[in-house]
Amino acid sequence: MKLLAAIALGGAAGALGRHFVAAGMVAWFGHGFPIGTLVVNVVGSFVMGALVETMALVWSPPLELRALLTVGLLGAFTTFSTFSLDVVTLYQRGEAAQAALYIAASFVLSVGALFAGMRLLRMVLA
Repeated sequence: MKLLAAIALGGAAGALGRHFVAAGMVAWFGHGFPIGTLVVNVVGSFVMGALVETMALVWSPPLELRALLTVGLLGAFTTFSTFSLDVVTLYQRGEAAQAALYIAASFVLSVGALFAGMRLLRMVLA
């Protein structure tokens, strides 16, 4: 139960962080380009890399804190950071082809699923 509470707490903080960063970017740059999403994804991926490396080399926090920071906070701040970690993990295991397949499949299937969801709802609601 403590683990779930830690993830939920981190998730709430990450979602709020995402909102405020994205809103700040829109206030600075306008709506023309999704700079807020880009900034969130890049910052989240950088922080995930730094955090995972720190936990691997010099810091071993309790499972609840690890989950709060990675799954909760960064997972809600940007799922792209988790995606990036998965790609790098595959690559570092010597599975470059699997990493490339994961990148391609994630992009094609996720964007395709978004279009499919939109089309389905248009058909149902029209």
